[in-house]
Amino acid sequence: MTALPDKLSILEIDTELEEIIEEVEALNVANEEVPAQLMERFEAFCRAYEQKADKIGHFVRMMEFREQCCRQEAARLLDRARAAEGSLKRTKSMVMYLLMKRGLPRLEGHQYTFRIQANSQDSVRITDESLVPLACQRIHLNVDGTMWETVLSFLPEELAFAFVRAIEGKVPDTTAIRAAVSRNEEVPGVEVKRGYHLRVA
Repeated sequence: MTALPDKLSILEIDTELEEIIEEVEALNVANEEVPAQLMERFEAFCRAYEQKADKIGHFVRMMEFREQCCRQEAARLLDRARAAEGSLKRTKSMVMYLLMKRGLPRLEGHQYTFRIQANSQDSVRITDESLVPLACQRIHLNVDGTMWETVLSFLPEELAFAFVRAIEGKVPDTTAIRAAVSRNEEVPGVEVKRGYHLRVA
C-alpha cells in the first residue's frame, strides 16, 4: 500500500480507504485484533481525504468566482463596444454634415482623407414600424412543435412545404420532451433520466 496519502489524488485515497476497511473487516471476521498501525493509517487517510475535499472545494469556489468575473468583464466590454460604436457613428455623421454643408468633395489630413460616397443600394429608414404592411416584413416565429405541426396540417401540401423550407433553425424543446415521456410516449433521439449536480456548501 502507498505510504504517503498526501501525495495521492482523492480517488486514490478513496480506493486506499476501501482496502483498509476491507482489511479491518476481515480481521474482525477472523476475531483478530486490528493492529494499531493499521488504525493509524486509516486515520491518516481520513485526514488526507478531508484535506483533499477542502482543496477541491476551494478550487471550485475559485473557478466560480473567476467565471463570474469573466462574465462581468464581458458585459462591461460589450457596453464599451456599444459606446464606441455610438461615438463612431456620431463622428462620421459630424464629418458628413460638415462636407455636405460646405459642399466639399473631401476633407484631407496628413494621414487620412474623408469623402462622401454613395451606397451601393438605397437605404431604408423605418419612420413608423406599426404602419409597415405585413407583406413587407419578415416574420420570426417561436412556437412549440405541436402547434407547428397543427398549423401545417391545415395548409395545402405545397404551402406547408414552403413553410417547412422557411425554417432557419430549431432546437429540442426539453419541456415538451419531459411531458411526452411522462405520458409514456416514445421520443426517438433522446434519453430522459434524473441527473445530479455538485453542490458546494
